Amino acid sequence: MLWYVLDSFSEVDVAVAVIVVGHKAEWVTKRIGEEQVDVPLAFVEQSIQRGTGDAALMGVVGIPDDDDDGDVIVVAGDVPLLRSATIRALVDQHRSAGAAATVLTSQVDDPTGYGRVIRGADGRVKRIVEQTDATDEERTVTEINTSIYCFRRAVLAPALRRLEPDNAQGEYYLTDVIAVLSGAGYQIEAVEAGDPLETAGVNDRLQLAAAEAELRRRTNERLMSSGVTMFDPANTFIDTTVEVGRDVTLLPGTILQGSTRIGDGCEIGPNTRLVDCVVGSRSRIEEAAGRQATVGADAVVGPYAVLEPGTEVRDAVRTGPFYNSASGDG
Repeated sequence: MLWYVLDSFSEVDVAVAVIVVGHKAEWVTKRIGEEQVDVPLAFVEQSIQRGTGDAALMGVVGIPDDDDDGDVIVVAGDVPLLRSATIRALVDQHRSAGAAATVLTSQVDDPTGYGRVIRGADGRVKRIVEQTDATDEERTVTEINTSIYCFRRAVLAPALRRLEPDNAQGEYYLTDVIAVLSGAGYQIEAVEAGDPLETAGVNDRLQLAAAEAELRRRTNERLMSSGVTMFDPANTFIDTTVEVGRDVTLLPGTILQGSTRIGDGCEIGPNTRLVDCVVGSRSRIEEAAGRQATVGADAVVGPYAVLEPGTEVRDAVRTGPFYNSASGDG
């Protein structure tokens, strides 16, 4: 999930992404360190969870000291649907306005559970109040905080050090930085996310399934726009990490995962799952399962084939039905 969040920085020139880890810190650090990301990573551990404000302060400490004039983007790690264009819009508004802080907000029909964005008579953001600390009137506000911000670095650390755990949870809230900066006379800006789904956090398996469905829809839409044919997009599952060439046809029940690469002009499916496989141009794979296998160009695999790790099907080979090879050549 965190990989998708890091990918949302692709349209912004990010010097380093500081990841604050807590529970299972060693496992998270190792797992993310193995991913291919386009931004340098640094990790800091929050051994005692004392709130988002404390986590942000630890994250700021992990940023190199050679860029006090820069900005800091703060993003939660559970928003896999966040788009690069939204982060770009947040940063652009922040810098064009010369703001000390810019908040990404969202308008929702039911704001229950979210922090409310409280504006002054002039329409500017004054503070953010959490659900548990909000008054009855404040709970009627439908503009919510998405927990995504852009801060001027020079003012962020001093504001974080002024936070007090004076709330129902007894924690240091990052949201309180907005009131601190506003009260000190700094300009606070807000950018509204176009789609509330984009900033939705994932806190349980139900929300995870909904996020995965949306990611699949986006991936299929992008591929079809580039010339890939899908007979049944709702029954075609393609990871965002998969590369699919031009004029490829994907039949119902196709599942492509991991680092799989499909060459131009291929036909895959129906009912085919390939994980970390490479398929050459113009090949056809039908009713098959493969993992860490290579299929050459102009080959025909299946139906009912099993490509075990290490399998190599050479160019123009027809395996026939029920093909199964542990690591031999086709």
